[in-house]
Amino acid sequence: MSENWRGRAGWAGAAIGVIAAGAAAGVAVERITVGRGMRMRARLALDATGDYGSLRGTSGTARAEDGTSLYYEVDELPEEGKRRRLRRKAPAPATVVFCHGYCLAQDSWHFQRAALRGLVRAVYWDQRSHGRSGRGLAQANGEPVTFEQLGRDLRAVIDAAAPEGPLILVGHSMGGMTVMGLADQFPELVRERVAGVFLVGTSSGGLREVTYGLPSVGFGAVRRLLPGVLKALGSQVELVEKGRRATADLFAGMVKMYSFASPDVDPGVARFAERLIEGTPIDVVAEFYPAFQTHDKAAALQRFADLPVTVVAGDRDMVTPPGHSQAIKDALPSAELVVLESAGHLMMLEHPDTVTRLLTELLARAGVVSVPANVGEHGRSSAGSIAQPGTGSGTGS
Repeated sequence: MSENWRGRAGWAGAAIGVIAAGAAAGVAVERITVGRGMRMRARLALDATGDYGSLRGTSGTARAEDGTSLYYEVDELPEEGKRRRLRRKAPAPATVVFCHGYCLAQDSWHFQRAALRGLVRAVYWDQRSHGRSGRGLAQANGEPVTFEQLGRDLRAVIDAAAPEGPLILVGHSMGGMTVMGLADQFPELVRERVAGVFLVGTSSGGLREVTYGLPSVGFGAVRRLLPGVLKALGSQVELVEKGRRATADLFAGMVKMYSFASPDVDPGVARFAERLIEGTPIDVVAEFYPAFQTHDKAAALQRFADLPVTVVAGDRDMVTPPGHSQAIKDALPSAELVVLESAGHLMMLEHPDTVTRLLTELLARAGVVSVPANVGEHGRSSAGSIAQPGTGSGTGS
């Protein structure tokens, strides 16, 4: 191992150590009272009994411009299937397209999917190198990930899964940035087909300034070194993954700290988020990270200026702090901004009822739905129990 690598690893280790400190404190208390074997059995029990991420639709595959296989699923409306069987020429229904975040997959929309089934036509897809999609072929040839590329991936999925009819674009974190990447390159698609936009915990740029809840002093040096360190770690996948498994308790604590802010998050939901994130290989983490540092799609937001737009932020989100959602609101004065109280980065899992209510309200403004939907126990749809506007955890502006 070279001295240069040792130095970079040392810097990264210091940064990761600080980030992990909060999580480690909670893990240490847990270890005093709960044995490791019992914790492992508890995780297995949660995996076996929880139905989170179990919803499936009609599967399909789109091809990105570099040949990467992009996996998607469609939840059809009952009458849409009948229309297709009878080959009716009625207008195509609106389609809600869900774009997930970094180190997640389409299943991160589990609660919203459960609530909207049968109410809207929806497309859920896995971004390149995530979930069931193939590894990015361009990245295998050494090309960096860009949000322009991810925007073109989204266009490929739309062309394959929703080639006609109005579109409502939904994006969480990286998924929201992907939506912006689409708008930046395909303004005619936005103008002709997009009927509404729903952005959750995302940013139009300036992510280089995010410190992830750490002191800003000295973090600039860590930020400069981190991409190189991640790249080096990505070349040692087997070793890193073995280490991640060996420190599962600490990893779980970090996931919870950066994903949720509520003290009473369902342990099954927390474990579900952990499974999604741990399913992303370290080399994929390394491939995507640099794209966030250069992301700037503030100008692309103007493509949405005449559309219904809802922006949702978590007041304690350390990954995309609420100021980034405020910047989107500033660029789009007519957009609705809602800041959820006691909310971290994974708001759609932490506060599913509220996020789903806000989404259905947007769909109603866009003329897509006329009836409410909400999430019931274990992610099942519970018609008629929707919270009324103005209730729930959040403030609108």
